[in-house]
Amino acid sequence: MAEPIELVFPRQEHRQLVEGYLAECSAKGETAIQGGAGMERLPYDQWLQKLQNSLREETVAPGLVPSTTFLALKKESGEMVGVIDIRHRLNEHLLAFGGNIGYSVRPSLRRQGYCTEMLQLALFQCRKMGMERALVTCDKVNIASAGVIRKNGGLLENEIPDENGELVCRFWIDLNGKSPQ
Repeated sequence: MAEPIELVFPRQEHRQLVEGYLAECSAKGETAIQGGAGMERLPYDQWLQKLQNSLREETVAPGLVPSTTFLALKKESGEMVGVIDIRHRLNEHLLAFGGNIGYSVRPSLRRQGYCTEMLQLALFQCRKMGMERALVTCDKVNIASAGVIRKNGGLLENEIPDENGELVCRFWIDLNGKSPQ
């Protein structure tokens, strides 16, 4: 892999990085940014406020679960590699389809090992939050994402159809060294 990365909580000074990331995704025809907590739909300042509100049970939007969103940045150059969301707990929908972690990597930086490192760093954050295991899902056709999940210890529990009839693979990752339940 190229340059090492770090996960940072988005701040005002990251605006241009996020806008560049979104522009590249949009140019590739990608509109729903997995792991972006709505970053493509909201003005930047509103998105930052949403991320702050999402951190705690008392302030998260109704129907959602608390979550922490990180930008993955190259340590030396500061280039934005991707975005990753950690949901602190699961509701019924996330248990079936979304999981504890959602992520997306900049199109020009895919297939370079960044997603594997992003997930590894996010799993470290999950451990710090006291989670014992994490559910990570991907569409069955997303072979690259399934590989990333497996490289990080993901064990396939099952495949279930989503609301469109497409299969979603559900992987559990043990975070404390014990076998998944």
